[in-house]
Amino acid sequence: MGVDFQNKIRLALGSVKDHASIGKAMIYNHHDGKAFSDIEIAVLRATGHDNGPIGDKYMHEILFLVSNSPGSIPFLAERISRRLCKTRHRLVALKTLSLIHRLLRGGNRCFEQQLRSAHVSGHLQMSTNSFRKCSDPWSSFLRSYAAYLEERVGWAINQAGKLEPVMFNGLEFGCYEEKSVDMVFRKLPKCQAFIDRVLDCSPRDIVPVADSLAQAAMVNTLKESFQVYIMLCEGIEILINMLFDLTRSARALACEILKRASRQIKELHDLYETCKRVMENKNLEYPNVQIITMDHVLALERCSSFMSTSTSTTPPPLSDCLTTLAKGSEKEGNGDNGSSSSQFSCSMETKISKVWVVFEEDDGELQVPMAMDIV
Repeated sequence: MGVDFQNKIRLALGSVKDHASIGKAMIYNHHDGKAFSDIEIAVLRATGHDNGPIGDKYMHEILFLVSNSPGSIPFLAERISRRLCKTRHRLVALKTLSLIHRLLRGGNRCFEQQLRSAHVSGHLQMSTNSFRKCSDPWSSFLRSYAAYLEERVGWAINQAGKLEPVMFNGLEFGCYEEKSVDMVFRKLPKCQAFIDRVLDCSPRDIVPVADSLAQAAMVNTLKESFQVYIMLCEGIEILINMLFDLTRSARALACEILKRASRQIKELHDLYETCKRVMENKNLEYPNVQIITMDHVLALERCSSFMSTSTSTTPPPLSDCLTTLAKGSEKEGNGDNGSSSSQFSCSMETKISKVWVVFEEDDGELQVPMAMDIV
């Protein structure tokens, strides 16, 4: 009873603060102009102290006002940043961050680009310094969500409705190989940075996850992570196919990317399994996460390391690589251990035949030793 009474008191005080802020915005109407004042009022109403989610009518109102007021996006960004910076209320902070997220998802491409420019110029800031020293689950989720949005600003929704990283120095590719290298060494690190921010939003405690506002924020975050995970898998496939065609330094970088991906994908799988249990929205279409074991990555690294060494009389350690891959398959398989090991357990031995083969040529006969036999 006491806790419920305190919550009602907080909501009442928060409602008073909202009305005071809206009244102040109306008073300064003549200074900034009616259109800008209406934008500020819409932001205040969308991020009120009540427990409800952001109303769609406020989202439509903000988008309508901005689209009919040229040059108003920096003002909108400043008012959102000010709201987030000044509040000490967790609900208001989460609503403000959710508003930024919805604006990034709901506006047209021109609006999205201008909002991104406002972030680059410093008008849009996602500071959660008010909750920096707090160690409770709510504050931890707020900081992680703000860090995720900082990364999310660097992504755009393309014409197909899919997320893609924003490359400020766009390049034209003359062939497929150039495009593949761009995918591996420019987009893959962006995907991995994005996944790291998603993993930080992992619901470690039932308190923030049980809240409807945190649930809505996590739903949008998960939906976007599904798209980025698919892009990550496509990049990894391209990377593996071109691994042995890369230079030595590029192969070393590629192996580091694969090691990081192995760790991330395992953690992403665990995150999705946790969200399936605790999230109220059961209609999310989770992707089938294919885990890359570290054994597979190390085997590829060993093979690539051999290619980087100088010529040697010793045979290549290919059998060791295959054996390592077989062991990784044995750990994953259920009941197929015998077939997996027998496939890769054969040893390789190089022998020089002593049989001489005679080749007839115009100028005479040439005797050369027979080619190497591998048994």
